[in-house]
Amino acid sequence: MASPHLPPPELVSFLDGLPDPHILLDGAYRILAANAAYQQQFGGGAPVVGRRCHEVSHHASLPCDQAGESCPLAQARQSGQREHVLHLHHTPQGEEYVQIALAPIRGADGQAAFFVEKMVPLPLAAPSLPGVPGLVGRSPAFQRMLGLVARVAPVRAAVLLLGESGTGKELVARALHRGSPRAARALVPVDCASLSESLFEAELFGHEKGAFTGAAQARAGLVEVADGGTLFLDEVGDIPLPQQVKLLRLLETGTYRRVGSTELRHADLRVVSATHRHLPRLVAEGRFREDLYYRLGTFPILLPPLRERQEDIALLAQALLDRLAPAHRALRLSEAAVAVLQAQPYPGNVRELRNLLERAALLCDHTLIDAEHVHQALACGLPALADGAGATHASAPPDDATLRQALASHRGSRAALARQLGISERSLYRRLRALVPPGRGEVG
Repeated sequence: MASPHLPPPELVSFLDGLPDPHILLDGAYRILAANAAYQQQFGGGAPVVGRRCHEVSHHASLPCDQAGESCPLAQARQSGQREHVLHLHHTPQGEEYVQIALAPIRGADGQAAFFVEKMVPLPLAAPSLPGVPGLVGRSPAFQRMLGLVARVAPVRAAVLLLGESGTGKELVARALHRGSPRAARALVPVDCASLSESLFEAELFGHEKGAFTGAAQARAGLVEVADGGTLFLDEVGDIPLPQQVKLLRLLETGTYRRVGSTELRHADLRVVSATHRHLPRLVAEGRFREDLYYRLGTFPILLPPLRERQEDIALLAQALLDRLAPAHRALRLSEAAVAVLQAQPYPGNVRELRNLLERAALLCDHTLIDAEHVHQALACGLPALADGAGATHASAPPDDATLRQALASHRGSRAALARQLGISERSLYRRLRALVPPGRGEVG
């Protein structure tokens, strides 16, 4: 077997002819060879052969598996099989999400002699580049979700996006479409919640002239428009029960009929659906077909709420501001403003954050949005929604005056104060950091 430091020249030549970035590694994470595509996309003009992969890709002195991250080389050593992971890599353009596929190459003794690593940049997300179109984030919850998006985007499997309202389900649907072989064709969204039972079939499948009153001419449906591309069924849990069987037929056979026609038409579709509803509960209540649920949910993806993505709020806020602000007015957030934003519970998720930032931008006469502007925007926000008994679904967080008063009179623990204020201990900690200078008034 060749020395680990002297890879076969035939293997090096083969890798250099591949269009995607590839490197050849030994078991000690050392780069033995790198093809031209890797040097161009990740090398930045500096030599990489002889360096360890984690030094180049993460600017880290420790391997990923020793720094609390997934490491494909360590996983492949353990499994003996090909491994796939999603990583954040340093590149000459900044940090980028990269899909990694690593495979062991065995020697004559059957042991892994080398490891070949293929890297494909994932243009669906921006980890730390505000203003870049696409999904924005770098929190663990976001990366887990993005890893699922990256795995399923290239195939035809039906995807069901689950999560609270405002978590960005349509944005994820667009990312799935852009990452698929159908990206050059249409992505057609269907707002199922806005369609009555009488309109649903005609909107989805189209109709012939004279099919019903007002049908003055034939019209193609949204399924026909999406042929060859992706059909995005938003709020699929609101589809009327009598129409669900017709959608099921489309998914099972790829065929449909226009309203008023006997002609069977065919559609080549990839279906992505989304809902904030609990579909298994609707199935149990007889309001959603079980067979349709399993057809739509071949590959379910749960979108994390914003409260589980606190690390992403600063990035999201700046990216949203870049989209909201006019071209001649570049808005920025002060550290104090970011601290206030991070202390909010966001029951409305990213949509609520966007609305809050839009109000703060309108209240700011300059280019720097400070904590005062965010507090003003919060003060003029809509009250919490109330149910029939008058109780709110989510209590509003305490304002600064209330927090200061509670802090002055409280003598117990931080956990007890959080319960008293009706917020989480984590949110209380962030509020205190924004409110109380270091070294003063700390709550135990």
